[in-house]
Amino acid sequence: MNKKALHTLEYDKIIEKLAAFAVSPMAKERARELQPAMVMSDIALWQQETTEATNMILRKGTPSFGGFREIRPQLKRASMAGVLSISELMEVGEFLYVCRKMKNYGKHENKAEAYERMDEYFELLAPIPALENEINRCILSETEISDDASAELRNIRKEIKISNEKVRDHLNGVISSSAYRNMLQDFVITIRNDRYCVPVKSEYRNTFPGMIHDQSNTGSTLFMEPLSVIQLNNKIKELQAKEKDEIRKILVELSRLVTENTMVLEANLELLTQMDFIFAKAGLSVSMGGTRPLFNTKGYVHIEKARHPLLDAKAVVPINIYLGKEFTTLLITGPNTGGKTVALKTLGLFTLMGQAGLHIPAFDHSQLAIFDNVFADIGDEQSIEQSLSTFSSHMTNIVKIMDEVTDDSLVLFDELGAGTDPTEGAALALAIIQALKERKIRTAVTTHYSELKVYALSTQGVENACCEFDVQTLRPTYRLLIGIPGKSNAFAISKRLGLQEYILDSAKEFISQDEARFEDVITDLEISKKSVAFEQERAEQYRKEAENLKLEVELQKEKTKEQKEKILQKAREEAKLIYAQAKEEADSIIKEMNRQAKEKGNQQKLLENRSKLKEKLSSVQEDFLKSKKIKPSHKVPENLQTGNRVYVISFDQNGVVISPPDKNKEVMVQMGSMKAKIPLAELMLDDSAPKENKQKQSAPRSKVSKSQFISAEIDCRGQLVDEALANIDKYIDDAYLSGLKQIVIIHGKGTGALRTAVQSFLKTNSHVKSQRPGVYGEGEAGVTVVELK
Repeated sequence: MNKKALHTLEYDKIIEKLAAFAVSPMAKERARELQPAMVMSDIALWQQETTEATNMILRKGTPSFGGFREIRPQLKRASMAGVLSISELMEVGEFLYVCRKMKNYGKHENKAEAYERMDEYFELLAPIPALENEINRCILSETEISDDASAELRNIRKEIKISNEKVRDHLNGVISSSAYRNMLQDFVITIRNDRYCVPVKSEYRNTFPGMIHDQSNTGSTLFMEPLSVIQLNNKIKELQAKEKDEIRKILVELSRLVTENTMVLEANLELLTQMDFIFAKAGLSVSMGGTRPLFNTKGYVHIEKARHPLLDAKAVVPINIYLGKEFTTLLITGPNTGGKTVALKTLGLFTLMGQAGLHIPAFDHSQLAIFDNVFADIGDEQSIEQSLSTFSSHMTNIVKIMDEVTDDSLVLFDELGAGTDPTEGAALALAIIQALKERKIRTAVTTHYSELKVYALSTQGVENACCEFDVQTLRPTYRLLIGIPGKSNAFAISKRLGLQEYILDSAKEFISQDEARFEDVITDLEISKKSVAFEQERAEQYRKEAENLKLEVELQKEKTKEQKEKILQKAREEAKLIYAQAKEEADSIIKEMNRQAKEKGNQQKLLENRSKLKEKLSSVQEDFLKSKKIKPSHKVPENLQTGNRVYVISFDQNGVVISPPDKNKEVMVQMGSMKAKIPLAELMLDDSAPKENKQKQSAPRSKVSKSQFISAEIDCRGQLVDEALANIDKYIDDAYLSGLKQIVIIHGKGTGALRTAVQSFLKTNSHVKSQRPGVYGEGEAGVTVVELK
């Protein structure tokens, strides 16, 4: 890639920002060496890595590479059987800690989370917990080895501590002794040359029994080691020598462990360096609000809402740039400081960043083309050292560009042909643009020449563009308008700044009528462009408002539907509650009938009660049918036979057909202990889909109110067989209606007569799915556990 263009387009500044996001020196170096690629597969791979790392940062936060340092010198020394120092081993331990942290960072929180490229790096990363733990166990700091590093070291340091205490105790006796009180300069214990001493007045050098190790600056104080502690100090020196030897043994052993794992450590170092570099790219993307661009090999560029990454993100005005599809050459005109050069640099810099695997601060899915080179002639190229004028410097650069450019290059010219006679400069600019256009080389040019504006209007494959300027405020808007040429606005700006009117009128006389008309056409085009853009914005606004209104209507319809369903559901629940209450009343009547049946002479009352029960059930059924105003659409069963299982819509119950439909199309159905004639239209086959939906949606709610009062067990101990069976029959009906799946019947052990009668009765009950005796903890043989259908 052209080095001059990299500097001109400020690619090097982006690279420095990238390096700042890297932690390790190795990753910073890799960032500074990053160059744009020209192979689609490489670019796609780099972009994928940046995108995945960015997603991980947004999901999990920025990974910590703290403690990641260069350890290649340590690994090299260890591989040569060298002994690593305490600080070097500590750096290896910190590196292993980073490996472990990054391995944990790469673990997925759920199965749906996956990163194709980054997962490979995390999978290859191999922490070495044994080595990390051993280093952490033995080393406390960069200068200190732990007592627990070895048993021998612990014993040696224990002996040193004891010896030190003995010396200090002995010296405390010396300085507190009345025999030496006048000889001591001060009553303190000091250390000189790693030996314990006391300060003695110089005049007592021959009187005080001991060895001189040092003296004060004035010579008035001597630091002497009493003869009585020389042996103890010698022992301490010997122990300190043993301590150093033991520490060296520990360092040798740790260095050996590092040597054994050198290959794994080197592989981890390369992986972490690459991951640090990739997450630096992701960090840069997050900081500038970057997105992944799409690439093509057709030379088509379409960038939406582009923001130059080196400008203040809060102040920069996004621009739209497109090139290479309908036209290959873009001519940008307009006043100075209007943003022309920024637009040119944005186009070139985004191309370089995208091909380097970096995200660009633009709208998602912006398109970039892959160019084999980017050439740029931007800025003041005047060279005092080479005695070259601005024009000569520009032309020298342009000559080199024209020699090196290929059909797959991107060329950017700022103020092409400026710095010389306008007529000749315009002619040169036209010739250069024409040569590039004929080769279909993607070219963007900024200019003030009107000749180039006319050329763009009349030439296929060349398009005008301008940077919008507000004459009223004398400020550029920095918006790039593609499709119309721009005006220099020199007269308008001069007038706003206060230039005398007669001078402006005189200047206008020097402009030909054709040039004046051309400027007017430009003005009209600019006004029309603004109007179209305004109308487009209004149309888009209306479209969004219409979509919002449509969404609100849909939400309102859905809300109304939900309210309707709630009302219907409430009505059904109330109807079911009425039915449940009627069932309780019917059960009470049946119980009374059973009691009266045992008594003689009550046959007439029994018949009256049965008639009353029949009338009550018929009334409840009619009320229930009336309460169910909306029936689910279903297919009426055909050819019903005795024994078919059906679902009764009006009662929300399952039942069994006792007799086929009669001439009135009514079917006798057994529902638990109750029999009723049901219209054929109110029946559904038990295995039909609507039944399942009904059961899923309605059954739980219909049983809520009842289930609040039904216990999961019934106690029949002390009751006669007939009385107990009647109570159990009613209880099973209630439990089934309330939705209980398992109940417990407590009948006691006793003689076993009641247990046998209960279990025989359960075999004939249509609501019972299975039964079993109780186990230990449930009551064993004294209870029967029943599972309901």
